[in-house]
Amino acid sequence: MRILYFAWLREKIGVGQEEFAPPAGTLTPRDLALVLSARGPGYAAAFADMRLIRCALDREFAGLDESLGAAAEVAFFPPVTGG
Repeated sequence: MRILYFAWLREKIGVGQEEFAPPAGTLTPRDLALVLSARGPGYAAAFADMRLIRCALDREFAGLDESLGAAAEVAFFPPVTGG
């Protein structure tokens, strides 16, 4: 699975994307974020407040509690505003 990080998440984690095989039982983007947060202090800082995180599955906006299903790509980013 390809995981993309944008804005301050990328800055805290130190990479913009990576390939990652989530362990069995990782069913939602929220589960994935919890698994990732255990990978080190940058990940833990990025995912410390899940209220500030949005995600997309295969380039479609998704809720953090939606099923990962067969998604090949998960993107994590802060809330987006337009103008």
